[in-house]
Amino acid sequence: MTLRPTKKHSFDIVYDSQQVYRLILTAMSNPAKVVNIKQYADKLFGDHPVFLAMAMTLLDNEVGFNACENIVLSDEIASMTLALKTGIETADFIFVTGNGGGILQNHMEHAIENAKCGTHADPHKSAAIIIQNDGETAGRLALSGPGIDGTIEVAATQTVRNAIDMRDSRNHEYPQGIDMIFISGAGDLSAVPRLTKVVR
Repeated sequence: MTLRPTKKHSFDIVYDSQQVYRLILTAMSNPAKVVNIKQYADKLFGDHPVFLAMAMTLLDNEVGFNACENIVLSDEIASMTLALKTGIETADFIFVTGNGGGILQNHMEHAIENAKCGTHADPHKSAAIIIQNDGETAGRLALSGPGIDGTIEVAATQTVRNAIDMRDSRNHEYPQGIDMIFISGAGDLSAVPRLTKVVR
């Protein structure tokens, strides 16, 4: 009997996660700025290596997460990070996958509507939602808030536009809110932190 060789992840939990974390911080500090984590995600296997790279960087056994019915991704994240699978309402990190269309839209809407948004005393105790973003550009958005000098205008996909509209419909009271990170299969990553506003 011949055994097939198994692929092993080569993502370094110390070095690679530090590099990805720096890129995430850059994106969070500069709303809508695009960074890329592909070179690190390429060291992981499965259907969603970019999400695994994010999970390996952000999660540990002290946080809870939800992968919105993506059972395979959920099991991979749990086994690789030891983070606790939990309901969307209590999750610290929520992963929304899908190649556009109704499934992504429905999961994204459910996640944004139910994610915890922190409290007035502890606004940082809110969820971060990591959303697959592989669509084409669908216009531009004007953004303002921390990390932005005045107002900036950026290109946005329909996924990003829809997610921000859904977030704003919750009418979070300052400084409450949810952080959103958008990532493509090619590793392009951008963020819309909870205090970033669309200038309408």
